[in-house]
Amino acid sequence: MTSIYLYINAALYLVFAAWCTLSLVTTSRNLGYETLTANGRSEYLVIYGGLQLGLAITFWMLASNSSLHRFGLLFSPAVYGPIVLYRWITIVMFKAGGMTSGIACLETVLLLAAVGLLVYQAD
Repeated sequence: MTSIYLYINAALYLVFAAWCTLSLVTTSRNLGYETLTANGRSEYLVIYGGLQLGLAITFWMLASNSSLHRFGLLFSPAVYGPIVLYRWITIVMFKAGGMTSGIACLETVLLLAAVGLLVYQAD
């Protein structure tokens, strides 16, 4: 079950990295970046392409090595906890919606799944 969860994370990050890289203008606008300078496009690709690709690789490595599964389940809340906290606070503060809210829901599900798997495996 843990490896499936970790592989799902890897696949999602790989898809998002590719999508954001190949559809820079569309994805950045859907996330609220109306215009980007050359520096902004570079930063967007680094974070939404490069960092997400790095996370995809990390989750794949954690999934493919059973001795790292527990670490993967500890790593997930460490990553998703602050992201979910910031995401929901900023959604409320700035009245954000659309794609941002959808991503928030997905990240919340991934966080809760990791916590659930940790609790389940603790028994």
